[in-house]
Amino acid sequence: MSASQIPPATAVPGEDDPTLLVKIFGKDRPGITAGLFDTLAAYDVRVVDIEQVVTRGRIVLCALVTPPTAAGVTEGDLRATVHSWADSLRLQAEIISGRGDNRPRGLGRSHVTVLGHPLTARSTAAIAARITGTGGNIDRIFRLAKYPVTAVEFEVSGAETSNLRTALATEAAALGVDVAVVSSGLQRRAQRLVVMDVDSTLIQDEVIELFAAHAGCEAEVAEVTARAMRGELDFEQSLHARVALLAGMDESVVEKVRAEVRLTPGARTLIRTLKRLGYQVGVVSGGFTQVTDDLKERLGLDFASANTLEVVDGKLTGRVVGDVVDRAGKARLLRGFAAEAGVPLSQTVAIGDGANDLDMLNAAGLGVAFNAKPVVRRAAHTAVNVPFLDTVLYLLGITREEVVAAETHAD
Repeated sequence: MSASQIPPATAVPGEDDPTLLVKIFGKDRPGITAGLFDTLAAYDVRVVDIEQVVTRGRIVLCALVTPPTAAGVTEGDLRATVHSWADSLRLQAEIISGRGDNRPRGLGRSHVTVLGHPLTARSTAAIAARITGTGGNIDRIFRLAKYPVTAVEFEVSGAETSNLRTALATEAAALGVDVAVVSSGLQRRAQRLVVMDVDSTLIQDEVIELFAAHAGCEAEVAEVTARAMRGELDFEQSLHARVALLAGMDESVVEKVRAEVRLTPGARTLIRTLKRLGYQVGVVSGGFTQVTDDLKERLGLDFASANTLEVVDGKLTGRVVGDVVDRAGKARLLRGFAAEAGVPLSQTVAIGDGANDLDMLNAAGLGVAFNAKPVVRRAAHTAVNVPFLDTVLYLLGITREEVVAAETHAD
């Protein structure tokens, strides 16, 4: 049916057409929404818009409707009936006359996700003020999660996403909260590939240091690792220098290291939830396939790539085999995984913590710095600074209730 064929009785009100905003608020209970619209039905009104929020057992229900058109009734009759119905349920009612629908939303639509641990009134006020300062309007706010962090999402219009992201990144750093800004649209729900770094991201450990502990050179390797992650050393050179210290170790150390690996809190939940929602998940690592291949199998990952320790006659030679997975290599692998998965690069998510993750984070549609070094936090699209990897789900618009439901209804 074309627009010209839509019957007048169902047409959307124009800007000058009269409308009524009916607001109901009070203690929530089953049947309030049905009861209000059953009451309004007697006056043959048309529903233009509905919003309902329940917070701590208190309901706020707003209905924008056209004036009554039933024969022999007036707006005054409708008002009296609605107030009487509300009084019978110990609810409060307010009816405001006006014209037209909601004003059109401004161009530029974004989702602003704020993570706080805790989320304070001060930080919320500052974020809201900065949104307004960029020319944005907050159209809706709702809570995504209350555990393990408080996560709320602002739907914003009227500001360019890139400008909003820049402004809020500065504010978030000053406030000590995490803020992610992504464009609205179908592509947000269509981000179907998530690729993670491994060391200090998917797992709590640095794998090279676990190997080094068995070789008795842990302190020396840890210092080189830290300098490389801060961007002070070339990654490939530092990798070769560290791996050389492992020469002569028995291959059996691999099983010992695998047993020592500790997943980051929330890692299993993140991966399970993403997989159940149809996402593909991969890892890229400057560590070693001797560990990442095991993680791929244990966690059901779709992709995994890392360096490979050379083994000859059952001993580590102190060398790696093939091309080194470095900063540029991680970005190449992300692109390769995306092509294999059939996912546009703009619909990928990358998560990492070190300087060698930066190219990957910037290449992805959404780059998340997870408990990262300062240089990485400043350069990434957004940062998460709480020790729970599953909080990344909230940046994708996935609520805690959806996470729990996915866990509950798992096969």
